[in-house]
Amino acid sequence: MASSNFIDYIKIYCKSGDGGSGSVHFRREKYLPKGGPDGGDGGKGGDIVLKGNANLWTLLHLRYMRHLRAENGESGGGQRSSGSDGKSIIIEVPLGTIAKDAETGKFLTEITRHDEEVILLRGGRGGLGNDHFKTATNQTPKYAQEGEEGMEAQIILELKILADVGLVGFPNAGKSTLLSVVSAAKPEIANYPFTTLRPNLGIVSYRDNQSFVMADIPGIIEGASEGKGLGLRFLRHIERNSILLFMVPIDSDDIEGEYKILLKELGKYNPELLDKNRILAITKSDMLDNELIEEVKNQLPDEIKAIFISSVTGKGIQPLKDLIWNALHDVNTF
Repeated sequence: MASSNFIDYIKIYCKSGDGGSGSVHFRREKYLPKGGPDGGDGGKGGDIVLKGNANLWTLLHLRYMRHLRAENGESGGGQRSSGSDGKSIIIEVPLGTIAKDAETGKFLTEITRHDEEVILLRGGRGGLGNDHFKTATNQTPKYAQEGEEGMEAQIILELKILADVGLVGFPNAGKSTLLSVVSAAKPEIANYPFTTLRPNLGIVSYRDNQSFVMADIPGIIEGASEGKGLGLRFLRHIERNSILLFMVPIDSDDIEGEYKILLKELGKYNPELLDKNRILAITKSDMLDNELIEEVKNQLPDEIKAIFISSVTGKGIQPLKDLIWNALHDVNTF
């Protein structure tokens, strides 16, 4: 099933490498039977590193990588020979991924740029060899420093989709159909609730070879902010959208009421979402003639720009793109 290929939450056990121990060694050559200490330092343990990859859209590749251990540093040797550093583990993730400590819930970092690297767990330092501990009163130290232990933690990786426009609406509001019309995305479309079980991304072509990214967020229901329906699993994806495009079908019993329920659920989940630019698209508007559409206009909320569209006939699609583009670039500011 296509939806199984989208993974946006995963918990993994990570451990950085231990540092190698310093060496206790003394110089022994044919004409220097009692040479001084020359024990080398231990190598540093490998790190656990998070790296952004713009070509990834899901955490699916980490599904079976639940235990990650970086290499330990090697112990030092004689003749002041340092041990090799342990190999780090680099975890490539999509842009928009955040990392949290699973036990405390503490936010650790977020990845928003391609090739951006952040060390989650630093490897242990290598221990010093006995060469470092020679003093005027102790010319032959028979001890060295042990390597530092690496760090370990349960890490939660959570993907919040980065998109210019997020489609918000109840199930069957026409979100997937719109995305399939304005982009090359091929979301599953059918006339039953929760057809969309994963966010779908599409690149929308605009004038003069320009484009913007649109995300089809799975349908919200009343009570989603408390976890009902698909609930909190997908509400987090809306946080990363620059503009929210609310979609309500024209045959709804109460267009303004549906819009206000959607707005309430977003506000209960995260009040900051209410500060984003919003557009209201009345979908399936090919079902009514112009006279009835004028009547519907009188029932719309005043605080949001509204536009009537039909993904089937193409009505209002280009004006909708213009409205979105202007909002993204602060033209005719909302």
